[in-house]
Amino acid sequence: MLQQTSGRVLNKLDESLLVGLPPFRRLERTQIREILDQAISRRAEEGATVFSEGMHADQFYLLLDGYIRVVKSTPGGEQIIAMHIAPGQLFGIAPALGRDTYPATAIAAAETVSLSWPVRVWSDFTSKYDGFATETYKVVGERMGELHSQLMELATQAVEQRLAAALLRMANQSGRKVENGIEIAFPVTRQNISDMTGTTLHTVSRLLSAWQKQGILESTRRHIVVTDPHRLVLLSGAGS
Repeated sequence: MLQQTSGRVLNKLDESLLVGLPPFRRLERTQIREILDQAISRRAEEGATVFSEGMHADQFYLLLDGYIRVVKSTPGGEQIIAMHIAPGQLFGIAPALGRDTYPATAIAAAETVSLSWPVRVWSDFTSKYDGFATETYKVVGERMGELHSQLMELATQAVEQRLAAALLRMANQSGRKVENGIEIAFPVTRQNISDMTGTTLHTVSRLLSAWQKQGILESTRRHIVVTDPHRLVLLSGAGS
């Protein structure tokens, strides 16, 4: 479920929270305050759809807390998980892609808090605030590069390599140090991993179980801890 919070939340939100985040890292605090004053704060429960692929893009967002799962539809109608958006990043930025509809579905992978602005202010932001567009397009370029890498993995790598690479991406993006390794910070199921790697649920379950026995990771129903990152790197092929 999505919830719009009151304007008082934004009044309490200090602009220092946005300092250093693209596309705000080149802005003065007074400029960031101007941008914050035009935003709406929103909460989404885990599993809630923030927007759907093909919907008219009337808002763009900045994720403050939680994680967003980006889901794309294939021509055959299958759903694949394209990436995860971490806190401090913009998402739903259809105007940056020259689109008036959202190119993918955004789902809260965990409970999220985000800011949103109407798309009509996009051109004002890019023209008025130095660096807003430049920094945003850097992010777009990085995401396109990430998608290209995933497509290459799907086309050229064995299932074991794809699965290891997907786990490493999530650990690198959201990982937090725990006593026995690096924990992926948001809930992730075996079906999620299947959707990321273009393989079957049975294969994912078989490999995760084998790697758990080998001490490479610990996997419960919705959480994964990478206990031996180096071996996972070797399995992904990145260490060769």
